Amino acid sequence: MNSIAGTARLPSSRRFTDRVGDRVLFGLTALASLIAVVVIALVIYQIVHGAVPAMSKYGVGFLFHDTWNGSTIFGGGATIFGTLVTSAGALLIAAPLGIAIGLYLSQLTSPRTAAVIGPLVELLAAVPSVIIGLWGIVVLAPIMRSTIEPALHNVLGFIPLFGSPSLSGSGIFTAIVILAIMALPIIAAITRDLFLTVPSELKDGALALGATRWEMVRGVVLGSMRPGIASACILGAARALGEAIAVLQVIGFVFQAHANLFDNGSTLAATLANDATSNNTTLETASVFYLGVILLGIELLVNLAAQAIVRHYRLPSATGGPTQKIVDVSAAATALDVEM
Repeated sequence: MNSIAGTARLPSSRRFTDRVGDRVLFGLTALASLIAVVVIALVIYQIVHGAVPAMSKYGVGFLFHDTWNGSTIFGGGATIFGTLVTSAGALLIAAPLGIAIGLYLSQLTSPRTAAVIGPLVELLAAVPSVIIGLWGIVVLAPIMRSTIEPALHNVLGFIPLFGSPSLSGSGIFTAIVILAIMALPIIAAITRDLFLTVPSELKDGALALGATRWEMVRGVVLGSMRPGIASACILGAARALGEAIAVLQVIGFVFQAHANLFDNGSTLAATLANDATSNNTTLETASVFYLGVILLGIELLVNLAAQAIVRHYRLPSATGGPTQKIVDVSAAATALDVEM
């Protein structure tokens, strides 16, 4: 015993070095965290400070007026409308496709096929937004003008959202498709990684209880990963909310709120990119900062919603003991309506 204790005892110099190293590590990590907090606080302060003149002049009414004449009257209603519509539309397109891709790569295809398709999907996220916007102008907009928008108008023209097609192909709907393309790889990659973490005991247990593959996917894979799926969709929506250049290239940039998705419009991020460095008046510059405050507020609400969703659900334990495994399989069977 004494020999073992003697060999386990470290020299005093090494113990001193370890204590110093622990304190240095704590100090560096705490400093990094503090720097991040300070930078965020400074950014928020600068944006709010720059928006004070417009906030004092227009107040809350700025959120509902859509006039932006470049001299004396400014309102963010049209840009807020365009931001919400384009982001929601992009999420409606990208979320089902991204989740389907994640399921296919993680549950339904062979590892060899997933190894080929997965990196290609992730590569889409690495394409610069300006390149996607250029592709939208050169390729997507002509297709929208000649084929997609007329077809949607012929079938769904009784709905105000699908009114007269655009003469140029640019507009809110084109921006929605561009944003969906940009949000798709984020949702697909995150959901694929989430689905790969589902314990095999849960899936095998559901299949052993008589569930079909679709019932296993619906009740176990999708059911157990609802918080992660919601977070992945919100991350995709955050990408859509903050995208500026690609949207600016294809949306037409008109400060008007239209019910017709084929008309031109604007978003908060696109307006910031277009007007932030222009030769503006003091009031217009303050109004641009006001738009930045609104965009920060929307992003904050989106993140709070994501945290609330994650807290509402609990992911199943992947490292629980045998009792926990039985409880999880029983819960899966209940979700699948399978009699044990």
